[in-house]
Amino acid sequence: MIYGIGNDIIEIERIGKAISKEGFIEKLCTKNERENLLKKGNRAESYAGIFSAKEAISKAIGLGVRGYSLTDIEILNDEFGKPFAILSEKLNEIIRDKFGAYKIELSISHSKQYATAVAILFSA
Repeated sequence: MIYGIGNDIIEIERIGKAISKEGFIEKLCTKNERENLLKKGNRAESYAGIFSAKEAISKAIGLGVRGYSLTDIEILNDEFGKPFAILSEKLNEIIRDKFGAYKIELSISHSKQYATAVAILFSA
């Protein structure tokens, strides 16, 4: 059963400006995400993809970003580059209380100007 679908799109230029401001990266990214982004060249489109993925997940949950922060969602990639999310125990509890056992599927893409992500929250 599908519990929720979230979709987000963001202008890469907007995130590029935001990451130059003090504190934005720390509010958006976990330590692991920051390390991975540095390895990938610290590119604005990668930050935009992570931002969009976190927003898509929050929309799939149906709460927006309320009761947790963006760093409660960690976006990483498997050995083939497929993105996946690791959620904090706090956010896991919020979702389990609302839906029970769940899984999340995630897709991220970008063009020259935009990054987009889709998240599907479904029963485990």
